[in-house]
Amino acid sequence: MSRANRLERLDTRRVELEAEYEQVLREALRKAAAGSWGLFDHNQDRWTRANWEPVVTDLCDRGEEIDGIRDQLGLQPFALHEEFEASRGPVSTNAPGEPKQAKAWLERLGEDV
Repeated sequence: MSRANRLERLDTRRVELEAEYEQVLREALRKAAAGSWGLFDHNQDRWTRANWEPVVTDLCDRGEEIDGIRDQLGLQPFALHEEFEASRGPVSTNAPGEPKQAKAWLERLGEDV
């Protein structure tokens, strides 16, 4: 098999994984927008962290896999995952709550909220 064919298959896989990542993220954002705290880990509460851990771990694993493929293809890291990672963690007391943040993310991704 030629290198070009392998790269083409790898790029096709990257596109599929990125679409799956976005779908999982959208589902999580919808849940958070409906009032479920913990996706962004702003409060760092043990219970909410544990509640969201499977989803966040899944997103991080997918993001790492995508970044590995992007690296092999000579592409920049997956921006959507980088943005998600950067949005997590403690925030100032006057920052918007997680449901509002999730709604803003959904709007940015083109969903009507």
